[in-house]
Formats: sequence, structure tokens, C-alpha cells
Amino acid sequence: MASTKIVENPSPSSQDPAKKKAAVAPKGIKFLFGGLSGMGATMVVQPLDLVKTRMQISGAGSGKKEFRNSFHCIQTVISREGPLGLYQGIGAALLRQATYTTGRLGMYTYLNDTYRAQFQRDPNLVASMAMGTIAGACGAFIGTPAEVALVRMTSDGRLPPAERRNYTNVANALTRISREEGIAALWRGSLPTVGRAMVVNMTQLASYSQFKTYFRTGPLKMEEGIKLHFCASMLSGLLTTITSMPLDIAKTRIQNMKTIDGKPEYRGTVDVLLRVARQEGVFALWKGFTPYYCRLGPHTVLTFILLEQLNQGYNKYVLGVETGASGL
Repeated sequence: MASTKIVENPSPSSQDPAKKKAAVAPKGIKFLFGGLSGMGATMVVQPLDLVKTRMQISGAGSGKKEFRNSFHCIQTVISREGPLGLYQGIGAALLRQATYTTGRLGMYTYLNDTYRAQFQRDPNLVASMAMGTIAGACGAFIGTPAEVALVRMTSDGRLPPAERRNYTNVANALTRISREEGIAALWRGSLPTVGRAMVVNMTQLASYSQFKTYFRTGPLKMEEGIKLHFCASMLSGLLTTITSMPLDIAKTRIQNMKTIDGKPEYRGTVDVLLRVARQEGVFALWKGFTPYYCRLGPHTVLTFILLEQLNQGYNKYVLGVETGASGL
């Protein structure tokens, strides 16, 4: 009897990769969603960012406090500039997210993919911290021009009318800064900006991961979801605020400074930190702590919630897949 030759069907492994590849969102889409999620979160927390900037600039040089606390600052802004004054500089804030957040998340995703391809495993804690540091530095450098415009536009309302820069919008701010002070002025304060971003990303990634693991596996036994993400991100935001605020103060002061008779107000980051500590007290390095913290925690939560929703929507309605994570 002749033997019957059994023709095997192609193994699933030979078919699945193609299918999986077809069901994966392009990297450009991930970058786009990262920027959009950051911009959406900024629309909610922009008033707190404005308050933080105003309080950091308050007392510069003279040491005289302009605001008693965050609530007094909010009351002052509303009484002088109206409720919409809390959204002054929103165009620059959105541009910053479109550049910084897109660059940061894009670079972090790229480094993660490269690490997995090279070592055939997920990144460990140290590798994640290193990649977060690099991604933060790259994103911050790309976003510095928008940051400079944002700081100036949000602080303009506190100045006497004769001293205001009166930028009409973010495009006008970037154009005038380039024309009046030179292209290099768009990257003024880039060193403390990059330094702050490196500290923020390193601290955020490490602490968020650890808090999330503890809440999920520790005594609380929290399930994966918005509640877990909220608690972990708020505690992560607290640590990040404590470590990054002095650099944020330096960044804000340098980006807002004026050049008088050809001489800049500050020589650099160290000069800002020393002068603030000497003239206003050491704790002034954490001036604006409350609005900074209240902004950072919710911004992180909102950014990642929006990111997950955008990815899930794209996977479901474009790729035809019910599940899909952000890839971060």
C-alpha cells in the first residue's frame, strides 16, 4: 500500500508575524498620539502652569514676594486680567507639548524597541531610567523654543504696561525673539531645561514603576486601571517635583530674563540658584511647589489616559483589533 504523504499546513508562526505586523500601528501614529495626549492634558492644567511660572518669577532680584500663596496668585490674575488670563500663553503651551512630548515619547519608544531587538528581553529598571533620561534630554532640546515663548507669555501680564513684551501669539513670540535677540535666544535656558527634563524623566519612570508595582502586589492589591495609575502617578509626581523644581526655577528665570546694556541678568544655572538662595532664601528654590505638583500629577494621569484611549480607538476602528497598549 502506498504511503500517504501528509502535507502540513504552514505553521502558525510563519503566518502570525505578517498578520501581527499588519495589525501594528505605524511609529508615526504613536508619535502623533503622544503629542495629542500631551496637548489634551495641557488644556486642563494650563492655569496651574501659569500660576507656577508667576510665582517662580515673583520676587526676582528684590526678594519681595508678589503673591502670598497659589490661591492669592489665582485671585490676582483673575482680578487684573480676567478668567481667560489663566490661559495666557496657551498657544505656546500646546506647541511645547507638540514638540517636547512628541519627541520625548517618540525617542523613548524608539529606544525601547531597539533595546528589545538587541537583547531579546524587556528593559530592566536601570535601562528604563537611562532611556528615560536620554528621551527627556532630546525632547527638551526640541521643545525649548516653545518653552521660552511660554514662559514669557505667561509672565507678561504681571509686568507694568510699559515693560510688557505684548506678544500676540506664539508665532509672533518666536518671530520677534529671533528678530530682536537672535536665533540663539530661542534656546536660552536650554541647559537647565534639558537638565530638568533628564531629572524629571529619570525620576518619573523609576518611581512610577515602583509605586505601581507596590500598589498592585503589596497590601492594597489594587487592580490595573485608572485608580492605580492615578495613585502611582501622584506619588511619582511628588518625588519628581521635589527633585526637579530648583532646575525649573533656574530655567524659568533664565528664559524670562532681559538683557540690560548688553549684560544678561544671570550668567547661568548655578548663578540663578545661588542668587535665589542668597536673596530669597533656600526654600525659594521650591517656590510654586503646590501648583507645580498639582499640575505634574494630573498631567501625567491625563496624558496616559488619553494616550491609551487614542491607541485603543485606532486599533479598534482602523486596525480592527480590540486591544492595544500605548507601547510605552
